Amino acid sequence: MDFVFLSETFVSLISAIPLTLKLAATSIALGAILALAIALCRLSGILALEWLARSYVFVFRGTPLLVQIFLIYYGLGQFPAVRHSILWPFLRDPYWCAVLALTINTAAYASEIIRGGLLSVPFGQVEAARACGMPRLMQFRRIVLPLAIRQALPGYSNEMISMVKATSLASIITLMEVTGVAGRIISETYRAIEVFIVAGAIYLTINLVLTRLVHLVEHWLSPHLRQPIAHSPAAKVAPALEGDAQ
Repeated sequence: MDFVFLSETFVSLISAIPLTLKLAATSIALGAILALAIALCRLSGILALEWLARSYVFVFRGTPLLVQIFLIYYGLGQFPAVRHSILWPFLRDPYWCAVLALTINTAAYASEIIRGGLLSVPFGQVEAARACGMPRLMQFRRIVLPLAIRQALPGYSNEMISMVKATSLASIITLMEVTGVAGRIISETYRAIEVFIVAGAIYLTINLVLTRLVHLVEHWLSPHLRQPIAHSPAAKVAPALEGDAQ
């Protein structure tokens, strides 16, 4: 194992990390918004919206992301109406084509995760909010959505990790993210094992940091699971009450 080559490869791949993170962050953020809209359509009770959402999930969850990227980047430009539309400056850019493909793909998966989180909210919580006189929008914003996010977050973290790894497919449409730069180095040096070891370590590190961040958010959203602080008044009173009871 040539550690000098590994260090040089690592330095070269570091320059591509910002593009990888930008692709992942943009697609996850836009995909979350789209996924929430799709999940609400599934639960709306309106037959047309429900079947539209079902069809969307079926198509984009049932076809490979690689095919979706090819169709968006190479296929949309075949239509004159697209080339003469206001969207063409974006659709001819490989970055925005990759973001679009990643967004619509992750939205299909994430919508089912969010739908499961919404369905897991206890109905008694909603009834209590109604009894307090909360309007529907306030019920959703203060009661339903926070509880649904807490329930869906463990599953959604897997989807975010998958999106970080899926950014590697953007290299097939000329984007020089981590995998794209790794492929260029391999074509120049013919040393695939060392290069992919370094690239894999970079993806592993990114996902490790992402996992820890999600864990912190999950801990913040679950106050009932936190251990009481040792020097807090509540923690001091609890042992005293236990001693009196004995």
